[in-house]
This record gives sequence, C-alpha cells and structure tokens, in this order.
Amino acid sequence: MSSQPRIAIDAMGGDEGVRVMMAGVALARHRHEGLRFTLFGDETRIKAALDHHPNLRAASEVVHASDVVAAGDKPSVAIRKKASSMSMAIAAVKAGEAGAAVSSGNTGALMAMAKLALRTMPGVDRPALAALLPTLGANDVVMLDLGANTECDARNLVQFAVMGAAYARIAFDLERPRVRLMNIGTEDMKGTEEIRDAAAMLRAATNLPLSFDGFTEGDKIGRGEADVIVSDGFSGNVALKTAEGTARFVTDLLRTAFTSSIRSKIGFLISKPAMHLLKHHLDPNNHNGAVFLGLNGVVVKSHGSANDKGVANAVHVAARLLEEDITRRIAADMAGVSALSAVASKQELAAK
Repeated sequence: MSSQPRIAIDAMGGDEGVRVMMAGVALARHRHEGLRFTLFGDETRIKAALDHHPNLRAASEVVHASDVVAAGDKPSVAIRKKASSMSMAIAAVKAGEAGAAVSSGNTGALMAMAKLALRTMPGVDRPALAALLPTLGANDVVMLDLGANTECDARNLVQFAVMGAAYARIAFDLERPRVRLMNIGTEDMKGTEEIRDAAAMLRAATNLPLSFDGFTEGDKIGRGEADVIVSDGFSGNVALKTAEGTARFVTDLLRTAFTSSIRSKIGFLISKPAMHLLKHHLDPNNHNGAVFLGLNGVVVKSHGSANDKGVANAVHVAARLLEEDITRRIAADMAGVSALSAVASKQELAAK
C-alpha cells in the first residue's frame, strides 16, 4: 500500500448516485490533501463525474465493478456479489490496499460483508455501529450501538463503552470521555440485569481511559451531559430514528408557522439568522458518517440520502479514524477490559 493514506470508496452506494458521491469525496479531498482514493464502481460513470473534479481525479484510482448491492438486497444475497463495488471496497481494506472504506449503500449488507471479511478485533465479541449526534454541550456525543446488535449482554455493553470512548478521544480530543448507559431511569436499581451488570463492571474499571457517569435517559441524549452514550442496537436505533424524526418535525413545523401569515413572514425575516443556525445544527449532513467499531479495519457508513456535504463528512470521519489509528487504540483499551473480565470471573467463582 502507498505510504499516503488511502480510502476505498463504494461509488455506487447511496440514493443520489455517482455524481454526488464524487462531489462529496472531492470536498473531503480539499480538507485532507494527503489522502488518496480508490473508487469502485461503474468505470464510465465514475470517470465522467471526475471530469468535474480534477483535484480528486489526480489523487484517485478507478477500479471497475460489474455488480452493485441493491438497497433491498438481503445480507445473504449481497455477500455473494463478490464483484460488487461494496464488496471490492471492503476487500481492499482486508488486503491492506486501503486503510478505510466508505459506502452509502445497504447498511445490513455492509455490516455483514465487513464482519465476514475483516473479522472482529481480539477482545471484541461484536462490532458496534457508532455515530456522532448533535448536543447543546461543548461537543457532539458518540452514540452506539445504533442497530448492529439488537440484543446485548453486559460484556457487549462494556466493550461498546470502551470502543465509544476511544472514538470520543479522537473526535473530541478528550483524555477521559464521560460515558453513560442509556436506561429507563437514572437510579441504580432501574433497567435490565444486563444494563445493571454492565454498570457495575464499568464502575470497577478504574484502569480504563474513560469516566463512567452512570445512566441516562432518552430525553437527555442531546443535553451534552455525556460524551458517549451506550445502548443495545435495538434501543439505539429507535432513539436515533426518533431524534431524526423529531428534527424533521420541528423544522417542518417552523416552516409552516412562518408562512401562515404576513406577520409570520415578517417574523421569519427578523429571526432568519437564528433559523439558519438551527437548520445547520439539525442538518443530518453535518453529522453524517457512522462507523463500525471493533473490526480489523475502518468501515464508515454514509447515509443513503446524504448530499455532497454529507458524503464529505463521512469521508472526513474515515480519514480522522485512519490518521489517529483507531484500531490500535481500541486494541490497547480492550486489554484492560480483558483484565477486568478475568478479575470478575475469579470473584464469581469465589462467591460460589
């Protein structure tokens, strides 16, 4: 692999097509000038799109892929499409030809392919899907799992906490990110046995580079009271979709309110700067790029409906994690979890 960082791009994923994918990668290229790219997909369409982005074309290699993973493909079907742009992008990471892969395609297929090809890191039972969500605090919040694992035991949740904290240290430049478990209440006796056991393990994990601050509830996700929020994939996905739906509801409601009368339209003109700030804060493109943590390689999922700015943010996430060597950080932190698990096992045996 070249000494310069290289990212594999699934150019055929996403709802907006090759043109938007290339425009987004080109934007990211201006932000990370040292990056190189391998673009997988329909060679003719990719090269046509690159005609509008000479800066990206000079830093890219185009590899033709004869197949595409469709949005409706089941993971079991997608895995067999070895000549698809998604499969080839992940294979490039496995072969060491690229340090990271970015795709806007089918999430389930991407997860299945990545897990099968890259495998989980030592000490990690299951990979988790993590993303940055906006808050009222000084920084965003890392939330995981967002749908990769619908059922999780205490060990899984602890591993997610450690992986999320490693991501937060990179994203927010923090030494000991504040970690909370999502629960139905903040009292110690609330929640399932798995959540309570995970909390007990994290409280005992004083050797880990994180600060466990107990439980949080769904309505506190955006308050900025935590740097990492951990949940099982079922609850996390519901919370994410609810937050996205609420954001759209608020913006649509305001749009309706401000166009309901002449007085409302005048009010909109007066409050336009504040409305622009609100729109920027709620725009999912500004927080695009979910990452599968716990794999032997970096794989980033861009939202299928992302525009060029959203694609650029997803590539930026991949670049940062690659530059900061997220896999090495997680591997080092997982050694501490293994030691904690060994101590817990001895304590359980002694209690019997």
